[in-house]
Amino acid sequence: MRVADRSVYQRIRDRLHRLYGEAVLPRLLNRLELIIGRYGVGMACPDQAECRHWDQRDAVLICYGDMVTADGEAPLATLRRFLGERVGDAVSAVHVLPFFPYSSDDGFAVNDYRAVDPALGGWEQIQALANDYRLMVDLVINHVSGHSLWFRSYCNGLAPERHYFIEVEPNTDLSAVVRPRTSPLLRPVQTPYGERQLWATFSEDQLDLDFRNPDVLFELLDILLFYVHHGAQIIRLDAIAYLWKELGTACVHLPQTHEVVKLLRDLLELVEPRILLLTETNVPHAENISYFGDGDEAHMVYQFSLPPLLLHALHTGNAAYLTDWARNLEPPPAGCTFFNFTASHDGIGVRPLEGLLPHEALEELVAAMEQRGGLISRRSNADGSTTPYELNITYFDALGARDDMETSIDRFLCSQTIAISLQGIPGIYFNSLLGAGNDLEGVERTGRARSINRHKWTLAEIDQALAPDAGHQAHRVFPELLRRLRIRGAQPAFHPDGPQRVPELPKGLFGVQRQAPDGSQRIFVIANLTGAAICFSLARVDRRWKQRAWRELLGDWQADAETMSDKLELAPYQVVWLTPLAV
Repeated sequence: MRVADRSVYQRIRDRLHRLYGEAVLPRLLNRLELIIGRYGVGMACPDQAECRHWDQRDAVLICYGDMVTADGEAPLATLRRFLGERVGDAVSAVHVLPFFPYSSDDGFAVNDYRAVDPALGGWEQIQALANDYRLMVDLVINHVSGHSLWFRSYCNGLAPERHYFIEVEPNTDLSAVVRPRTSPLLRPVQTPYGERQLWATFSEDQLDLDFRNPDVLFELLDILLFYVHHGAQIIRLDAIAYLWKELGTACVHLPQTHEVVKLLRDLLELVEPRILLLTETNVPHAENISYFGDGDEAHMVYQFSLPPLLLHALHTGNAAYLTDWARNLEPPPAGCTFFNFTASHDGIGVRPLEGLLPHEALEELVAAMEQRGGLISRRSNADGSTTPYELNITYFDALGARDDMETSIDRFLCSQTIAISLQGIPGIYFNSLLGAGNDLEGVERTGRARSINRHKWTLAEIDQALAPDAGHQAHRVFPELLRRLRIRGAQPAFHPDGPQRVPELPKGLFGVQRQAPDGSQRIFVIANLTGAAICFSLARVDRRWKQRAWRELLGDWQADAETMSDKLELAPYQVVWLTPLAV
């Protein structure tokens, strides 16, 4: 074992000791060696310089395994064909949402962690995708399906699974527990030992696993390496904030949860350091970024405050709150970065607005989304009240202008361009790529608010939507988003490690300056968030602008001080990427 590996191994040992104590440590270390031996050590890069974590070419497409289908073909194969023919190198990675057999929640109630849903294809299709793109896979770590073999074994009193779940005595005070749902926290279950009350954070079909039992942790460690073995290069830790439970606490962000995330990172560093960990924690910003640790925890965290702040800014034409948040962002620790997104398979979370947006402004935003056909999901509070938890609406319709498709498209493209300009790696949801509208039929069919943004497509439907004479917004949105992603990928200033500076601008404008890590390029991103043209002076971002020649990357024009006006006019919802030709 290399010296560096011994250091990592020692960290793992210390973490297991802190989690489970000295008595069981020898057994756990032996089990760890067996797991590593099963999947092999030595996959790691011999030359760490070649282990590229990320650069400006990186962007992630988020989709379901059956997001696009065709007759007579496994959906995962159809997805791969669509990506190859239509998307190409505009993205570098694909996040295939849970593709395992499941019982509910569109995949997040997993029946079998080690199988691919036969309705989607098989592991050969997953590995084929991984050959073309960096593959992101969900480790649904907090809970398992009520139809899983693990749960059925528990109900029959069979070991070891009868110790995998969290039993709570009746009448236990659980008022301190932070909930992301309004459903009952406990589910009554019949066992050979009588009725038991089991912890179910998200739904009665999603039973939380008890990580106080080391056997549970080691099951998931084995599954983690199984995914890596099958081509996963990014691991998304679903609902990780709720992992560890201690009665009398909020049962969210507990120190043991952070210790487990660090242990997962250490294990991957030991076996395959190219793998990235992404934590999914839809919570206020300070809590969210705590999963960076000291640079020893997640490699990436979702930028959960971005979607609602950006939505508010474009809805009101006031960038003040977005600018204030962006100006005060602390740079991520070395080796870490943000995952910037505007939409996903879930709704637009509003808890991340806590402390960033006044309550009255949030109420106005909620009302505006309801007027646009959106739905509101709520969560339970300790006092028995409920508050909005997320906005269920497609990002395109959230920004829609009544009876004005051109303005709707311009506002939407403005939002996406801002998101891919910020420091970090962008994530683009499949339905955003096509500018999809609300799927109200899906909501009616499933009875779930989140179905509003989970429309699935056939290849024929996509071809029709992209046709010039179809009148669908996808005809403009799809090629333009891909074009902007490709332009972004050629600019060193958009490297995730490149610093950013957010200037103070008039409230109708949002701006950010990006710079390449080696200082070779700067880009000034200026966005007009209003429905009126705005004249902008370059002197606000660069006092020496007259001494330079400039190129605007999105409009593809070039000018110098003699041919360029001191006032740059931005059309409604226009974004410019200005780069000086001499730094």
